[in-house]
Amino acid sequence: MGTEMSSGADLFVVCKQCGAEVSPYITECPYCGSRLRRRAPKLPRAGAPKRPRRRSRLAALIARPAAAARRRAAPAATGVHGDRWAFTRPYATITLVVASIAAWVLVHAEPLAYPKMAIVGPLHGDWWKLLTSAFAYSPRAIPAFLSVTTVAIFGWLLERRHGPLIVLVVFFGASVTGALVALAVYEFAVVTTADSAALGLLGAWAVPDLLAARSHSYYEGDLLGAAVIAALLLVLPFAYSPSPISWLAGVVGLGFGLLVGLGLQLREPALPR
Repeated sequence: MGTEMSSGADLFVVCKQCGAEVSPYITECPYCGSRLRRRAPKLPRAGAPKRPRRRSRLAALIARPAAAARRRAAPAATGVHGDRWAFTRPYATITLVVASIAAWVLVHAEPLAYPKMAIVGPLHGDWWKLLTSAFAYSPRAIPAFLSVTTVAIFGWLLERRHGPLIVLVVFFGASVTGALVALAVYEFAVVTTADSAALGLLGAWAVPDLLAARSHSYYEGDLLGAAVIAALLLVLPFAYSPSPISWLAGVVGLGFGLLVGLGLQLREPALPR
């Protein structure tokens, strides 16, 4: 039979059969013998710690950004540059890598698409080539693989520090400045700025570690490995002849990345000694 809870539900229950007030921890009424419930409730153990309630998925998703914000706001105690966006997916880098691979496949499937993306001679109003030339990779597999790998590695590392917007600004900014300088220097420029964009990301990432090495401070990055990759990208134009890869655009892109990285580093608050 059912039970009715009175206002003092924690103290007693009322038997529906005889109306007597009985303990809530029994299954049968001691006065009339009617059944109150099938199973007696569990008694709490004295001194036992309360089990924390399991949060729902929605509550966990709401609390996760707040926890990540607290981690980003906490200053680095070791003096090493912190990765503020380390707990988010590198959406900008993933987008650039996927777009690069898709463009390389498109050029091989439809060769006529290459001159529409790369800079071949004066622009004649086709200013959008300043952006698309960043995805006009060399038709050869090795230079394209090295460029895309560089974008993937250093774009991801830079996005962990400063977020997706900086990655896009450095990628396209290095591409555009490299292309403009090449157009100004060469009489008939045949240029792809994929290496320029990749070197820009590498340069922007390397600035904090370069400054730390200059001041003989501790840094975590592999500057030697970054220097080897940068040297390979700058040497590629001389390894293949003729090649649409411009060493001048690469140097300009690297310089653009270094300047952006230096500006970002100057904006960082000084850490206490």
